[in-house]
Amino acid sequence: MTGAAGSVSSGLFAALRLARGRADGVVLVPGDRATVIRSFWSILFSVPAVIARVVMSWADTGIPSDAAHDLGREVIVFVLGWLIFVEVTHRLAPVLDRADRWGRFIALWNWCNVIEGILVVIGGIPGLFGAPPVVDQVCQLVTIGWALWLEWYATRLALGVTPLTATALVMLDQSIGVLLASLALSLNP
Repeated sequence: MTGAAGSVSSGLFAALRLARGRADGVVLVPGDRATVIRSFWSILFSVPAVIARVVMSWADTGIPSDAAHDLGREVIVFVLGWLIFVEVTHRLAPVLDRADRWGRFIALWNWCNVIEGILVVIGGIPGLFGAPPVVDQVCQLVTIGWALWLEWYATRLALGVTPLTATALVMLDQSIGVLLASLALSLNP
C-alpha cells in the first residue's frame, strides 16, 4: 500500500504497537517529508474524539445554548494547540541535537494522538452510563495515564531522548493545550 492510505494504515499500526509497549512501532513510520506531511491526516482522525469528549461533558452539564460555538471553539483550540506543538518541537529539535529525528518523531506523535484521543473517550464511558464515581474516576485516570505514557514513550523512542527530556516535552504539549483552552475561555463573551 502506498500513498495516503498506506501512510494512514502504517501510522495507526505503529501507534497501536507503541500503545501496547512495542518499541518496534517506531521503525514502521519513516521520517521523510512525504510521510510527515501525510501524518497530518491524523488531525482529521482525532477530531471525532474531541467532539465525543465535548458531547460527553454535556451529559453532565447539559447542552449549552451556544453548543455549536462551544464545539467549534474546542476543535479550533485542539487543532491550534496541535500545530503550535509541531512548530515548537521543530525549533527545539536542533537545540536538542535531534533535528535528524524530528520527522519520524512528529509523524509518530501525530498518529499517537489518534490513539490517545480514543483512550480518553473510552475512559469517560463508564461515567456516561452511570458507573459509581470511584469506577468512573479510576477508568478516567487509567486511560489518561495511558495516553500520557504513550506520548512520553513515543517521544522518548522516536527522538532518542532521556526520560526527563521526554517528560518535559509531554509537559510542554499539555501546557500549550491548557494555556490555549484558558485563553479561549477567557475570551468567551
